[in-house]
Amino acid sequence: MSYFRITLMRSGIGLPKRTQGVLKALGLRQRMKTVFYPVTPEVAGQIMKVKELVAVQEVDKPLTKEELKAERRPDPGFYLESAVLR
Repeated sequence: MSYFRITLMRSGIGLPKRTQGVLKALGLRQRMKTVFYPVTPEVAGQIMKVKELVAVQEVDKPLTKEELKAERRPDPGFYLESAVLR
């Protein structure tokens, strides 16, 4: 089963109440929030209503909160090979 990965890229402030209601129904309350929904015509219709505000990808499985956080974490730029005894 495939899923939509929907990320809110732009805010819904100043938009019509109907558009804000679609964002709320999708569970997108703040920018850069990511939600996963199964691919259905209903969800696709909601995405089309707010297509200018969101980024959508089709993925095979939804990620957990921890996996999303690890995905955002940048590379530290260095590695500790071993501790030095002093």
